[in-house]
Amino acid sequence: MQRRRVFVLLASAAIGGANVLQASPTGDQGQTSQAHVAWVAEVLKRMETIKSGMTRKTLLTVFTTEGGLSTGLQRTFVSRDCPYFKVDVEFQAVGRPNRDENGRVTLVEGNEDIILKVSTPYLQFSVMD
Repeated sequence: MQRRRVFVLLASAAIGGANVLQASPTGDQGQTSQAHVAWVAEVLKRMETIKSGMTRKTLLTVFTTEGGLSTGLQRTFVSRDCPYFKVDVEFQAVGRPNRDENGRVTLVEGNEDIILKVSTPYLQFSVMD
């Protein structure tokens, strides 16, 4: 629960902080910040619906893939709502071995792969490759 509060606080600061730099002639700065915090909370709730035991296909309804180093069984995913909200996910292969005949982790990804671990959501700029 403490991690969730820290995440919401950091996310609201990151998103709402940009508004502090802009003058608000109407004086509704507080309402705008509250709207940002509410939006971050909704995104976080959606992200936290993904749990161990679910499939990659289900995960892809809330997240999409990000660039960077990955294998078929470990990858960083970004929220469909904001690419700065991320989780790291580990999978169990379904219908194929986890490793090839040389012992290398498979690069193949399947929609029915089972989620073994989902990290706590975190903030980070996008990785491009």
